Amino acid sequence: MTLDERLARKISELEPAFDLIPGAVIIHYLHPHRLLYMNRYGVKNLNTTFEELRNMGNEYYDRFFNIEDADEYVPKVLNLVAHNNDKELISFFQQVRPTGESEWRWHLCGTRIFFHDDAGKPYATISVAIPIDKEHYYTRKIERLLEENLFLKNNSALFASLSVREKEILTLTAQGVSTFDIAARLYLSEETVKTHRRNIKRKLKAESQLDIVKFAQAFNLI
Repeated sequence: MTLDERLARKISELEPAFDLIPGAVIIHYLHPHRLLYMNRYGVKNLNTTFEELRNMGNEYYDRFFNIEDADEYVPKVLNLVAHNNDKELISFFQQVRPTGESEWRWHLCGTRIFFHDDAGKPYATISVAIPIDKEHYYTRKIERLLEENLFLKNNSALFASLSVREKEILTLTAQGVSTFDIAARLYLSEETVKTHRRNIKRKLKAESQLDIVKFAQAFNLI
């Protein structure tokens, strides 16, 4: 029996259990990385058929998943494969958009190695994606955390351009402290504080007090 035949047999044996799971079960080949299996729940959730998914090739990833999430979970998957530890499990949030829909749906995903080749190297992974109820108050909190994480990635270079003094003034400005009071606290002239505040807004490309607060919150200054 070939390697792929043994893998197909293992999937076939577990398929009844996969269809009992309240979420999508997805199995991927690793070399090359491509879709091998998805349970009925997952296929139905995407408003498509497995035949269509298989024929999409790599378009499957671009069509159904938010590419912005990949920066978080792709390195985790690569490390998982590199570690080659059957007991290791990675988890991450992922946005999925079914066929014919305009809004993303959040899922909590878990991935581990599912099958090895004859040399003991990872050959396929299995993932379970559980949908998060969009009406649950936790969903909005998760969205805010992930939005903040994306903001951090996109603006870390801007924030790093600030001096220690500018970060100090950014913190006080975000807290609503006036120019006069900042000057008094830091033993600076008001003109110096005004200059720092102008430089901060220029470096961060901030246009309002809300932008200043957003930076301070994202980088744990307040």
